[in-house]
Amino acid sequence: MSSKKFRTIKPEIRVLGVDDGMFTPHVKGSALIVGVVFRGGCWLDGVMSTRIEVDGFDATEKIASMVNSSPHHKQLRVIMLDGVTFAGFNIVDIKKLFAETQLPVIAVTRDEPDFDDIHKALKNLSRSEERWKAIQNAGRITKVYTRSRKEKVYMGTAGIQEEDAEKIIRLTSTRSSVPEPLRVAHIIASGTSTL
Repeated sequence: MSSKKFRTIKPEIRVLGVDDGMFTPHVKGSALIVGVVFRGGCWLDGVMSTRIEVDGFDATEKIASMVNSSPHHKQLRVIMLDGVTFAGFNIVDIKKLFAETQLPVIAVTRDEPDFDDIHKALKNLSRSEERWKAIQNAGRITKVYTRSRKEKVYMGTAGIQEEDAEKIIRLTSTRSSVPEPLRVAHIIASGTSTL
C-alpha cells in the first residue's frame, strides 16, 4: 500500500491522537486507550476509547476497531500515536493499522528509541520476534523539530510521506513540543484510567 500524498494540509486537519492510561506493569489485566479528535492543534472535537491487554497482542486490532466504528472516522485524515508500545509491550503495528483503517499513521516519541534495549527487553516476553517485527514496521525513525529549533520529537510513519508527517506534527504542536492531540489524549487517559 503506497504512502498518501496530501495536496494541501489544512490548518483544521482532523487528527486522532491516541495514548494509553495507567496500568500495573507485568500484571495480567487491561489498560485504557483514549483517542481524541483534534482539528489542527486547537480544537477538540471528540473522544473515543477502548481497552487492551497489558503486554498483549490486541492493540492494533482494538485501535483499528475503535477508529473504524467511530462516527468521526469519515472526517479523520491522520492517526497519531504516542509511540508504538501501549500497556507495556502491546505493540501497534502501524503498517497494519494503516491497512485496516485506510488512514495514515504517525507514531511520535519524545525520546529517540534505543532499539538494542527494546530488542533485549522483548526477549523476556512471549512471541518476542513477532513483537520485534511490529516495532520494525514503524520504519525509519526521523527527528522532527517542532515549535523551535530547540524542541524535537521522533517519528515513524506508515501510509504518509515524511514531509507531510513533519508538517502535521509542527501544525499540531501548539502548546508544547508534543502535538496537542497526543498531549490531550495523555491527560484524559491518565486521569480516567482508574475509573
